[in-house]
Amino acid sequence: MADPYVPVLVSIVIAVIFSLVFVGGSRFLGPHRPNATKTSLYECGMPGRFHTEQRFSVKFYMVAVLFILFDLEAVFLFPWSVVFREMVESGQALFVFTEMFIFLGVLFLGWFYCLKRGAFQWD
Repeated sequence: MADPYVPVLVSIVIAVIFSLVFVGGSRFLGPHRPNATKTSLYECGMPGRFHTEQRFSVKFYMVAVLFILFDLEAVFLFPWSVVFREMVESGQALFVFTEMFIFLGVLFLGWFYCLKRGAFQWD
């Protein structure tokens, strides 16, 4: 049963190992000659206007979290829609449809909660 997942696991392990080797190699083997110009902030060739440790608005993080939330919906809906026809033919259509309806219901509750809390107010 786990045989189809072995190549995927091996690919992930190889990707992680190569990433760590290349990042570590560049960190330890690359030249390091810091000076004032290299360590200064760069904003399109203009001097910085704001303090670098300025806090971001919470709304910035809310946009990111909401994007992830609703992006996950699309990620789960696409494979479900691909295999739905096979599930109909195998007689499991009601179960799969009910599970997706529950999933979308939970996401809709999250969207409604964000709407009531004003998370979609961009001003």
